Amino acid sequence: MKRVAVQKVAGVKMLKRFRAISYLAIMLLFLICLGCSEKAESEEKIAYISANKDSTYTKTFKDLNLGILYDFNFRLTEADTSWVTFWVEGYQNGEKTDPFRLIELSYGLNPDKLVEGQLGFGIINPRSEENASFFLYSPNVYTAPQSIENLLNSEGVVGSTWDFAIGEEELGLGAEETKILGVYRETGNSVRTYDYQDMNHITQMINEDKTVLLLKIKVERKM
Repeated sequence: MKRVAVQKVAGVKMLKRFRAISYLAIMLLFLICLGCSEKAESEEKIAYISANKDSTYTKTFKDLNLGILYDFNFRLTEADTSWVTFWVEGYQNGEKTDPFRLIELSYGLNPDKLVEGQLGFGIINPRSEENASFFLYSPNVYTAPQSIENLLNSEGVVGSTWDFAIGEEELGLGAEETKILGVYRETGNSVRTYDYQDMNHITQMINEDKTVLLLKIKVERKM
């Protein structure tokens, strides 16, 4: 009986040891898979962007009372093989404006692999009775201010608001991915809050507000 008891205790100990080793093996496998997943996700991103709400550009624009500025930190990690398109599209009373893309900046295939700097969109005199002007800029490339007629401050507008659609934490952009970066809105009644990364909310906002401007970016691989 004593021998059987000893064998039974030894068997229990071996079973516990086997379970402990199994748990460790499973945890190790999980961590390896997690690391591979994070690495693969990182490798899929070809650009990184974050809102820069308190930049020198923004402060200067505000101090001079020029209008509204959306400024971003932008890092393109495959600049020599990619193409960036950065634009503003407009909606008025639920319909697309004509032209739909009110202003656009498109560039790419830089001689350097890594390009980083400021990227942004400015609205000069958004509340003036005269026409507002739009301009875009990015590292080493920019557009001249373009006058936009009969869009902002249209009849029936009682309020306006503007906001970034992304935060100040760096966001990775995948190839062919289109991302909303900022929103400008004019309303005929109270201003509601929307999730700017939820397309159902975007559609609802376009249909309910008088005027909507969406600032967007897309990075494509070209080689």
